[in-house]
Amino acid sequence: MNQPNALAVAVEMATRQRDEARRVLQHAMGAQRAAQDQLQVLQGYAQETETRWGMRPQATVAPEVMFHHYHFMGRLQHAAGLQTGVVGDHAQRVAQAQQQLRDAEVRLASLRKLAEKRQMEARQAQARREQKMTDERAALQHRPSPHGH
Repeated sequence: MNQPNALAVAVEMATRQRDEARRVLQHAMGAQRAAQDQLQVLQGYAQETETRWGMRPQATVAPEVMFHHYHFMGRLQHAAGLQTGVVGDHAQRVAQAQQQLRDAEVRLASLRKLAEKRQMEARQAQARREQKMTDERAALQHRPSPHGH
């Protein structure tokens, strides 16, 4: 395989890798948004539940009911804490996917720049060959003939 074709294949592969990295990033960002939304739902529900319980300051509540309320709120806060960890994990995945996309874009840009440089070098080499041929033709036309004509 000659160099220009190998370079074109490398650019094509780098393009596909960049596109895949972009797709992975978009997926990771969507998962992070979903996890964040779920956390907000849990936190909103906990706040709403606390607000409902706080609206009855003079109400007499049996100790068993209070026990169940506190137990439920503890479990809800635990779930929110776990979900906070999930959101953090997704944030790390997003950061990693962003870095992979940046790396893929840098690689693709480098390969494209190299391909452009090689094309420019090939054009310059072709121009030098053409100039050399033109110079040789001109020299042959102005050279005195060996027969003295």
